[in-house]
Amino acid sequence: KVFFTFSISHQNTLYFPFGIVFLVAGKILDMHDPAHLGEKLGMYFITVLSGLFVHGLILLPLFFFFFTRRNPFPYIRGLLQALVIALATSSSSATLPITMKCLLENCGVDRQIARFVLPVGATINMDGTALYEAVAAIFIAQVNEYDLDFGQLVTISITATAASIGAAGIPQAGLVTMVIVLTSVGLPPADISLIVAIDWVLDRFRTMINVLGDALAAGIMAHLCKKDFERAATEKSAASTTPANNGGGPKRVS
Repeated sequence: KVFFTFSISHQNTLYFPFGIVFLVAGKILDMHDPAHLGEKLGMYFITVLSGLFVHGLILLPLFFFFFTRRNPFPYIRGLLQALVIALATSSSSATLPITMKCLLENCGVDRQIARFVLPVGATINMDGTALYEAVAAIFIAQVNEYDLDFGQLVTISITATAASIGAAGIPQAGLVTMVIVLTSVGLPPADISLIVAIDWVLDRFRTMINVLGDALAAGIMAHLCKKDFERAATEKSAASTTPANNGGGPKRVS
């Protein structure tokens, strides 16, 4: 049964590229000006990448510096192995063991903090995915010549954040939760096919940002809880060195 299931999955994987080609081609043929759509798709690609890099290289390091008063870039340098694995696998869950190793060996984060923050972050902290879904929804609205007011933009932001929390840490999970974001403002979910062709590239970069956000959050938590861990270690050390006999000396046997 296992071999049969694996064989079916493998065959389906072989046909996926053809399905994506026909899915995207059908949508392009419905457009009046496919060349204009290609230009918009290129701008969408650049916008998502720019937003991810601004968030990952400016905003997140600023948060790290604000809370820890440390230079964030040596800390990020210690995460390079995890970021490369995230880029290659497109999965924050698959990158989790490498991220844990980088935090413990390169960044000096306490083991208890890393073991608590990273699994939670890999599940619910998908800031790169939230950014991507918000930009994708606005792009689909522009393609359909649908004007979004301020209230709808706020709705997209909130819904994208909530939907990203429910996204699994697997490749291209954001496409599934995109349906929630689009339906919240009345956009057709079928237009997700417009971005399927380039989503596999963007997915790798937003996974990097997700992993980076988890690791920086662990570093902030380690800094904020440092005194508590030192106090607990001191109390434990003092308790272990306290004599078992509190009477001040050996008792006289009568």
